[in-house]
Amino acid sequence: MFGYVTINKQELKVKDFETYQAFYCGLCERLKKRHGLSSGFLLTYDMTFLAMLLSSLYEEEGKEEKWHRCIMHPMEKKKVIYNEFLDYAADMDVLLCYHNLMDDWIDDHDYKKFLLARSFKKRYYKIASMYPRQSSAIKKYIKHLHRCEQQNNQDLDCAAGLTGELLAEIFVYRDDIWKQNLHQMGFFLGKFIYLMDAYEDVMNDKEKNNYNPFLSMAEQSDFDQNCQIILNLMMADCCQAFERLPIIEYGDILRNILYSGVWIKFIQVRKAKEEKAGEKNNDI
Repeated sequence: MFGYVTINKQELKVKDFETYQAFYCGLCERLKKRHGLSSGFLLTYDMTFLAMLLSSLYEEEGKEEKWHRCIMHPMEKKKVIYNEFLDYAADMDVLLCYHNLMDDWIDDHDYKKFLLARSFKKRYYKIASMYPRQSSAIKKYIKHLHRCEQQNNQDLDCAAGLTGELLAEIFVYRDDIWKQNLHQMGFFLGKFIYLMDAYEDVMNDKEKNNYNPFLSMAEQSDFDQNCQIILNLMMADCCQAFERLPIIEYGDILRNILYSGVWIKFIQVRKAKEEKAGEKNNDI
C-alpha cells in the first residue's frame, strides 16, 4: 500500500535532491543497523518523508552527517544523515511493512511475502513493545480493516479512515503543541494513500474478486475525475495542517512531495488507462 509519498525529481533542485537522498540513504542505514541487513528491503519513501518532516519541525536534534559507500553504490561516496527521527522512522517502517506483507499474504496468498514477514516477526514484536500507542493503533487497524473487507463495505471512509487513524498515530512523535497538526497530516495523508492504492488496483481487484471500495463506481464514465476530486480533498486537508507547522529547513523538498510528488502515480495510472482505452477504440 505504501510508496506514494515521494518526490517529483524533475521539479526539484539538485541540492535538494541530494539532501533528500541523504535522508533516504540514512533511513536505509538505520534500518540495517537496528534491524539487520535484510531490513533494507523494507525501505519506504513514506517514512523518509516522515523523518524529514520531523527533522525540520524539531530542527534536527542530534543531527550527524557522514559520507559512505554502500553495496548498491560501491564506486561513490554518498552523504548520509543520521538523527533520532530516522531511528523512529526505521522502527515505524518495520511495523508498517510487517503489516503490509501480511496483508498481501492474506489478499494474494503471496508465499514469498509471508516468509519475508515471518523473518521480521520477532523484530516486529520488539518494536511494538517500545511503542505501545503506535502498536495499539496497528492492531486496531488490522482488526477493523478485516471486518470492513469481510462486509465488503463500499463506504470510502471505512477502510480509508482506518488507514488515516493509523498513520495519524505514527506521525505524532511527541505529546506537544504540534501534536494536533501532525495528527491531521497523518490522518488525511493516510486516507490519500489508501484511496490512491485502491484507485491503482481497482481493475486488478475486480478480476481477482478482492475487496476494493471503488468497485461500485469503477465502471462510471466520470470515475477518474471523481477519484481525483476525492484525492484532492484529502491532500488539501493534509497540506492545510502542514502549512500551520513552523517548517523552514527542507520546506521546498517537503512541499515538492506534498504538492507534486504524491500525484505522480495517479498521473501514471490515468495515462495508462487512457492509452489502453485508445487502443481498444482503434481495434474497433
